[in-house]
Amino acid sequence: MHDFCFTIPYGLLLVLGGVVGYAKKGSTASLAGGLGTGLLLVLAGYLSLQAFHKHKNSYFALILETAVAAILTWIMGQRYMQTGKIMPPGIVAGISLAMTVFYIYKIATGGNHIPPKTERRRLPLKRLPTGSLGIPVIGQSLGLLRAMRANTAEKWIADRAKKYGPISKMSLFGKPTIFIHGQAANKLVFTSDASKMSNHQTECMKRILGDRSLPELSGEEHMRVRKALASFLKPDSLKELCRKDGRRNQVAPSNALARETESYEEQEETHLFRNFQHIMGGVWSFPVNLPFTRFNRSLKASAEVQRMLKQLLSEKRNELENGASSHQDLITCLLSLRGEEDQELLSEDEIIHNIILIMVAGHDTSSILITFVMQILANDPSIHAAVLTEQEEVKKSKPSGELLTWEDLAKMKYTWKVALETLRMIPPAFGGFRKALEDIEFEGYIIPKGWQIFWVTSMTHLDDNIFPEPSKFDPARFESPETIPPYCYIPFGGGPRICPGYEFAKIETLVTIHYLVTQFTWQLCCSDNSYQRHPLPEPNQGLPIEIGPKEVL
Repeated sequence: MHDFCFTIPYGLLLVLGGVVGYAKKGSTASLAGGLGTGLLLVLAGYLSLQAFHKHKNSYFALILETAVAAILTWIMGQRYMQTGKIMPPGIVAGISLAMTVFYIYKIATGGNHIPPKTERRRLPLKRLPTGSLGIPVIGQSLGLLRAMRANTAEKWIADRAKKYGPISKMSLFGKPTIFIHGQAANKLVFTSDASKMSNHQTECMKRILGDRSLPELSGEEHMRVRKALASFLKPDSLKELCRKDGRRNQVAPSNALARETESYEEQEETHLFRNFQHIMGGVWSFPVNLPFTRFNRSLKASAEVQRMLKQLLSEKRNELENGASSHQDLITCLLSLRGEEDQELLSEDEIIHNIILIMVAGHDTSSILITFVMQILANDPSIHAAVLTEQEEVKKSKPSGELLTWEDLAKMKYTWKVALETLRMIPPAFGGFRKALEDIEFEGYIIPKGWQIFWVTSMTHLDDNIFPEPSKFDPARFESPETIPPYCYIPFGGGPRICPGYEFAKIETLVTIHYLVTQFTWQLCCSDNSYQRHPLPEPNQGLPIEIGPKEVL
């Protein structure tokens, strides 16, 4: 039954009762009790309504419950008129609070949180990992999010690992979760067969980025979409991208969308950028869709971006049909791919959802890496000098005014080592999720079918058994990459699931750093080097700098 049909009128009735009680008897207790419990019930009803719309439940049940709720409300109203009471306030408060928590849980877990009888089974409790699921619904979610925003997330997760070992159970974002860490755990996550473990994201990320984005797909669907995206990131396309970035000498979020499209005015681009900031702010948040939440702002921003992309897709499709498009931007490339019977290889949702993914992953991760590299170069003159020397040699080897080439990037070995060490210490992605499709045995314990699997990048990046003196910034660690154990350095993932945009990020970073160090000098305007995650790392003060041409500043 859709309980919002009962809870909303009942809640409003309680509010009315509190007001009437105060008006007749001057009872502040009646007013407080009526308002408090009534509004709590209205909130419960609103959350139930959200769950109803999300899952498109039967309208027959809705009509039936509306009739039942109307009768119950009328009966309680008659009782109130006769006795002045509806129900003891303690019972009402308890019921309304329980219903509110229940509906928050219902939305957070996808509504139907009780599995069908065919899926229910008694788990081997003795073989479940140690740990705690925490407070129902909330679990450890708020603790993790609070730690991420206080720049203590690495310590928060390391303390848990120290307490429970390489595998433990917890609850994140309304789902039972197994946290695993270490080299063996990373290998399990990145190499498991698609029939054993699937890609999986939080409910927030799924609803914001779309359920047809690459991180949500597995098996043949994942391979098909990944292959399509890789066609845009193949070496020939990246070489052309290198040339264009050298000419434009800048990185903007719309570039990943359509680098040669002139239809974007500066104001539209700023608005688009702001929407993507809202999108990123909510991908790791609690999935409660209320007007004041990060999740709500992210959903609205995502819907606006998707509307814009649908319009742009229609325009690009018409250009292709009329032979008017010669540009190989991302949208045109994906629309041009053909499958069986000359049909478009990707559906419209797959194109839109993965464009959003690429714009988020392709721009934000690169810009974050460049930001922290600039901070490191400003703080360490010796590293800055070494990078500058290398980039000046590249510049001197070219005729004046000639743009960077693919071969030039291959010479920037030390600069890329600085970037790799930055990624080790401050990886853009804190971690990620998978989903067990069957019971999986790991470290003597069972990861139950249907549970989330949570992995964290820093657990191997900051392990002193893998990287001695892990808090020290040392690009020399990457002099011989083969000395780093496999599945221990994972800023781009690993195995067959390594990020397809790895080379894309490398190009944007190296091209940008080249022009920055050869044409400008800068210094930091504040000494605060701390950062927080939303969920990507951001300097607390936004990294204000004083920058100018080399010969002036």
